[in-house]
Amino acid sequence: MAARPDLFADIDSMEPDRFARHLAEDVSFRFGNADTVHGRDATRDVWASFCAGIDGVRHELVDQWESGDAVIAEAFVTYTRKDASTVTLPVVTIYRSSGELIDDYRIFMDVAPLFAPATESSSTT
Repeated sequence: MAARPDLFADIDSMEPDRFARHLAEDVSFRFGNADTVHGRDATRDVWASFCAGIDGVRHELVDQWESGDAVIAEAFVTYTRKDASTVTLPVVTIYRSSGELIDDYRIFMDVAPLFAPATESSSTT
């Protein structure tokens, strides 16, 4: 599996169908400590619901590695909240594919700071 150069740009678009086009019909998706979701449509719906709660997302790729059928991506992700404040979180994403589309997608992050009340450490755009 080669890294997908447009994956994070499609995610950052906050257009769920752009993310979903990378996913196999029977994809497994896990975001943080949430339960695993199965299926492209269910994953798209989870991402759409998440996007409805924020005003923006931007990935800054730090590094990525390929190992067998897996790509491991380290990034800083800046989320823009509904109050226009931002929070940047470290994130590791692992995705696997046995073919053209992603079969397994896992996001490892602590999402709690995103939904905590904005503090002095949050920046405003």
